[in-house]
Amino acid sequence: MVDRMAKAREQLLAMLAEKSFRLGKFDLSAGGTSDYYIDCRLTTLDAVGALLTGQAVFDEIRARGWHADAIGGLTLGADPIVVATSVISAQQGKPVHGFLVRKAEKAHGMGQRIEGFRLKPARVVIVDDVCTTGASTVQAIEAAREFGFEIAGVLCLVEREEAGGRVNVEKAAAPAEFVALFTANDVRAQHLKRDG
Repeated sequence: MVDRMAKAREQLLAMLAEKSFRLGKFDLSAGGTSDYYIDCRLTTLDAVGALLTGQAVFDEIRARGWHADAIGGLTLGADPIVVATSVISAQQGKPVHGFLVRKAEKAHGMGQRIEGFRLKPARVVIVDDVCTTGASTVQAIEAAREFGFEIAGVLCLVEREEAGGRVNVEKAAAPAEFVALFTANDVRAQHLKRDG
C-alpha cells in the first residue's frame, strides 16, 4: 500500500504542477495579489487527474485512520474530489459515500444545504481543493456539524500557507485534524523543476 500511495501522490503532484500551477500576477478572492495561481480543477476534472486525486485522498484517509462514512465539502472546489474519492473507495471495497455542501440552503424543493449522503450518525471527512484563508473549508465544517455529522478529519489538496488559512481551519475543525496533501511551495518547486 505504501508504494501505491507514494506513487499516486507523486503523480498527482506532477500533474498539479503541470496543469494547475501558473506564474504571473493574480488577484486573490481573499484580497491582495499573488505571483502564482493554482486552479486544482484543471487536475481534479482531468480523467487521469481525477483517478490520482481519488486514490491519493482515499489513501490519506485510510493512513490517518479516520474511518469515515462519507466525504464532502463546499461546492465547487470539493465536488470532483468527493466523487473521485467515493468511486475509488467503492472500487477497493471500502465505500466512503459523498455529500456536497451548498453555499446557501436551497430555496425550493426540500431546502437542503447538504446534498447526497445524509445518514446520521456519521463520521465525515471535509475536503477542499485549495486552502488560502480557509473560509470555504470552515463553512463546510460548520454546515456538516449543524447537520449532525461528526468531523473525522479535514483535508485539502494544496495549502497556500498564507492568510491564516491553517489556523482558521484548525480552530474550526478541532478536535479533528487538518492535513494538506501538498503545500503551494511543493507544487511550485515541482513546476520549476519540470520547466527548468
